[in-house]
Amino acid sequence: MLDLLNRRLLFVGGKGGVGKTTIAAALASLGAARGKPCLLVSTDPAHSLGDIFGRLIGSRETSLAANLVGLEIDPEIETHRYIDTVKRNMRRLVRPELYKEVDRQMELARDAPGAAEAALLERVAELMAEGLDRYDLVVFDTAPTGHTLRLLSLPEVMAAWSEGMLAHQERSRHFGRILAKLGARKPKGDELSSIDHEPESRSGDSASQIRALLLERRRKFHRARRLLLDGALSAFLWVVIPERLPILESRKALRMLRRFDIPVAAMVVNRLLPKDAEGKFFNRRREQEAEYLREIDHTFAAIPRHRVPLLERDVHDFASVRQISELLAGEHRRPSGLP
Repeated sequence: MLDLLNRRLLFVGGKGGVGKTTIAAALASLGAARGKPCLLVSTDPAHSLGDIFGRLIGSRETSLAANLVGLEIDPEIETHRYIDTVKRNMRRLVRPELYKEVDRQMELARDAPGAAEAALLERVAELMAEGLDRYDLVVFDTAPTGHTLRLLSLPEVMAAWSEGMLAHQERSRHFGRILAKLGARKPKGDELSSIDHEPESRSGDSASQIRALLLERRRKFHRARRLLLDGALSAFLWVVIPERLPILESRKALRMLRRFDIPVAAMVVNRLLPKDAEGKFFNRRREQEAEYLREIDHTFAAIPRHRVPLLERDVHDFASVRQISELLAGEHRRPSGLP
């Protein structure tokens, strides 16, 4: 587990309720305790970082301890910021009489499917780049499995969309140049369609501005994708508990991660029953747990696994976070054949 702290970007994922936030907080605390300035980011809409540390965090970077800063990304705030940015850019590209229509379309887009995820991805991509400049370690507490997988696939989707838009604009610009040489009039259409046919000689024209915006978005998403796939820089940590549904969901999720070439560097098997828990009920639970642990060891044999026991009390303050940190730094399991 300590080897993970040699990376600079850590993503912690898993099914909802398995303890992702606790493990992410403990990892960040462990890095901070070893002198690494660390940013701990929650992308889960149901934020619980503040609850774990016993203080309000919110959407601004908040100091939690020496070398440790927390941030909770608010999807609603990011969606508004994202849409407002698009609105400002569009206003620069159309005639004033179209401002009202631009505003109307952008307001409709606020609630469009995928708008919140696109805004969240934009912020995560920014934090990945900014975090590397300002911190030694950035730990992302991701949303539950389905949301996380969509988020991880978005860099490819958004980059492909940008590539398509750039290719379309280049074809339109080429067509516009041909028309200009032939002495044809500017093609008819709405304001946005005419943007693609502006003469190239105009410096700072609308078409050039659109191209610059698209190129910037493409660079941002390409860089995020490169960072995710850089095994020396980034790592994905999966959290599971020894129960049927989390194991089944983990199987599906890890197959999906492999599809996107995102390796899982380690797995935390969380909330194991303590050995000194006694009684018929605990003995039955321990028998079931042993079966699931064998299944986890067999199914995820290629991934280093680290076991963390169930604590007597909930993790609700910095002292209990540190307790989990010590467990992560201590007991661990590695599959046979791995160093």
